[in-house]
Amino acid sequence: MNMHDMTRRAFLTAATSTAVLAGCTTGNPKPNTARVVPRKVSPNGRLNLACIGAGGKGRDDTLSCAAEKELVNIVALCDVDDKNAEEAFYKLPNAKRYKDYRKMLEEMDKEIDACTVTTPDHTHAPAAYTAMMMGKHVRVQKPLTHTIAEARLLAKTARETGVVTAMGNQGHSGDGIRELCELLWSGAVGDIKEVHFWTDRPIWPQGIDKPLPEQAVPATMDWDLWLGSAPVRPFNRGYAPFKWRGWWDFGCGAIGDMACHIMDSAFWALYLGAAPKYSVEAVRQEGMTAQTAPLKSIIKYEFPARKTEKGDMPPVAYYWYDGKLKPPRPEGIPASEDMGDETNGTIFIGTKGVAIAGSHGSKSRLLPAARMKDFKRPDPTIPRVEGENSYRHWLKACINGTAAMSDFSYAGPLTEVANMGNVALLAGKKIEFDVASMKITNDKKANQHLTKEYRKPFDFMPL
Repeated sequence: MNMHDMTRRAFLTAATSTAVLAGCTTGNPKPNTARVVPRKVSPNGRLNLACIGAGGKGRDDTLSCAAEKELVNIVALCDVDDKNAEEAFYKLPNAKRYKDYRKMLEEMDKEIDACTVTTPDHTHAPAAYTAMMMGKHVRVQKPLTHTIAEARLLAKTARETGVVTAMGNQGHSGDGIRELCELLWSGAVGDIKEVHFWTDRPIWPQGIDKPLPEQAVPATMDWDLWLGSAPVRPFNRGYAPFKWRGWWDFGCGAIGDMACHIMDSAFWALYLGAAPKYSVEAVRQEGMTAQTAPLKSIIKYEFPARKTEKGDMPPVAYYWYDGKLKPPRPEGIPASEDMGDETNGTIFIGTKGVAIAGSHGSKSRLLPAARMKDFKRPDPTIPRVEGENSYRHWLKACINGTAAMSDFSYAGPLTEVANMGNVALLAGKKIEFDVASMKITNDKKANQHLTKEYRKPFDFMPL
């Protein structure tokens, strides 16, 4: 079953012109004029939810949604591996079971209101796009997509179909990131000139230069469906169910796992989505191959000055460290000072001082520690999310027809910035990216890394 067949019903409801993003270098793509109307859910009713990916992190997403019993009814579970999804299957025995999400959406089109998508990165966009074009609300795990072109497409499709969307960077719904933004906007550290992010990822194998040898496919798994749009290769447990993230065909490495969490606070607080262009350069990498992401890397972004509702913001340099690499201790911070989380964190260096936070913007504070003794946090200005519960928040937004936190208008640009680090790694040089045209302007060849080819019949990018 071709994914184009799955969206044919949606396209037939209107003129079927959609942006030409597969080549990702067209300057004036045609608009998507499909008029898909999301099914109305009574505010007193429950959302009929289907979960695409029910094992691993998919189990957590599925059961977290199922816990909101007054808001949701789980009507279908889809996973390519019955063994991996057995806990969700056991706890939700009344949900219909599928291996192929395309078949699920086709057969249960009239029953499904919304979908979660919790799969390896390479299947995020195919599943989410198909669901949105059938009028389903979607919540997609981070990173939103595997490529820059996919992120741009999903943001555009969400806007044009009117479905309620969210990405699974749950920290965006937390109080911590709000307190950090408010601290930075208070001027406590002055103008931010540098931001440093670090993570202990990868915690899975990377730096592998050849495909793995063939192993027997588990009897519970459909390996062809797991591969989906990725090139064919034999099954090996070094890919699935867990170690796929480091392989370029399936994942986005350490950046894919943590950047949409860790970079979120700076992207929000510094209005980096307002930057019309920026540059990215891998200043250090060890072990990267054509097959997998590196063992460790340092990536530098440079954003120009931005005009924002908080006033003019100066140029900022933005450093990403993975593989347990850490930024240097900021000048003026004593060696005895705790620099926070050893695994994931952020440092903001401004003209008046330094601020530090954990991976999801949590536990923000000023450095040196003495500065916090007399510091009064600013009064809250950003609305808080009920219970800091991103699942409940999205489910209620679907029912009420309101916007959710980290919807695709925000999550798409955030994912683009994060994944541009991988584009710089693959390009092997400093690249300059023009946001509006979605082009790398200083190296035409590098634009190939903004998109990819899709295996038939799993190709889905609109033509």
